[in-house]
Amino acid sequence: MAGGSGGRTLEETPTWAVAVVCFALVLISIIIEHILHMIGKWLKNKHKRALYEALEKIKSELMLLGFISLLLTVGQGLISDICISKEIAATWHPCNKKQEEKLNESDDQDKTDTEHRRRLLTVSNSGVVIRRSLAGPSVDKCAAQGKVPFVSSEGIHQLHLFIFVLALFHVLYCVLTLALGTAKMKRWKRWEKETGTIEYQFSHDPERFRFTRETSFGRRHLSFWTQNPILMRIVCFFRQFVRSVPKVDYLTLRHGFIMAHLAPHSETKFDFQKYINRSLEEDFNVVVGISPPIWFFAVLFLLLNTHGWFSYLWLPFIPLIIILLVGTKLQVIITKMGLRIQERGEVVKGVPVVEPGDDLFWFNRPRLILYLINFVLFQNAFQLAFFACTWYEFGSKSCFHEHVEDVVIRISMGWVQT
Repeated sequence: MAGGSGGRTLEETPTWAVAVVCFALVLISIIIEHILHMIGKWLKNKHKRALYEALEKIKSELMLLGFISLLLTVGQGLISDICISKEIAATWHPCNKKQEEKLNESDDQDKTDTEHRRRLLTVSNSGVVIRRSLAGPSVDKCAAQGKVPFVSSEGIHQLHLFIFVLALFHVLYCVLTLALGTAKMKRWKRWEKETGTIEYQFSHDPERFRFTRETSFGRRHLSFWTQNPILMRIVCFFRQFVRSVPKVDYLTLRHGFIMAHLAPHSETKFDFQKYINRSLEEDFNVVVGISPPIWFFAVLFLLLNTHGWFSYLWLPFIPLIIILLVGTKLQVIITKMGLRIQERGEVVKGVPVVEPGDDLFWFNRPRLILYLINFVLFQNAFQLAFFACTWYEFGSKSCFHEHVEDVVIRISMGWVQT
């Protein structure tokens, strides 16, 4: 007989139980597919082409994760049958030896039960010998050779769970970022409406001559600190924390975009806020994807999470440093556009016209900033997913959460950078 309800095979399981489980899985899958289909139909009706493409990319990512899940399930036995020496297996552990010994002592009873469930039962029926394995392979090949599995079946199951949670957190992070960006741009709608008023047209008379430094944009960006590159970057670093996009910058960038791409008399007709909103949706299509380099970094982060490297003290700060550098760079770009206005002349006619250029960005690649934001979002999702999985699988007293500062850093860095 079976040694417990958890070790029964399909031949010992009631058909109604198997049918109920299959029906529940199929029903949940159909519901999720229908929800995604309804969302896609709604986006099409609202003419949200970029968001619809992002939804399709999310579907492709889910399909990729499903394929990874299938490979892990099918290859679980093959991977666990790969044997390595105990000396090699004793290296690069997330826990130190004392913690592992303490963990082994506390889990002796659980291990005994596990080994009992893995015994082969021989049932004699009319002279026929039927052998059934309750869990795992019938013979521990690695133990017979004095070795250990490359990755155990239980470890593969935990890795399986982590990949699923990681993808879930990444999608949630991207959606949350889009929602926060859209909410922040709502204040720009008020500024956009202001451009159609008579007061705005009077204060921004295109025939009016002014000194560059006396304009609102010049007073903000043309000062003594702009003459020193180091001092300029220090000021720009702190500016990103207070009104990163003030009204004067928005109106000046709007005017520069209209002068560069539209007819001269489109000032009061063009809705720059809607254009920025569409651009955000198109950028979301890039950010939501998980490219091969991102997967490579995920594997690298798992590798570096070993005892002695103190990764909890520096790994969560990498995305924080990147996002601060990106914020500083964007502020520097706006300031440099103001300096270019001054270089063209001390007197301007009408509103100062900024001229963006690829040379203002790192390596002349504006999309590099977008890829860095993608990396930051994924890294934040990785930290929170890793924390959630290890907490769920091993509890709060495991070596993954040995240090209180580790827990505080992972959670705080994950939410602060959102």
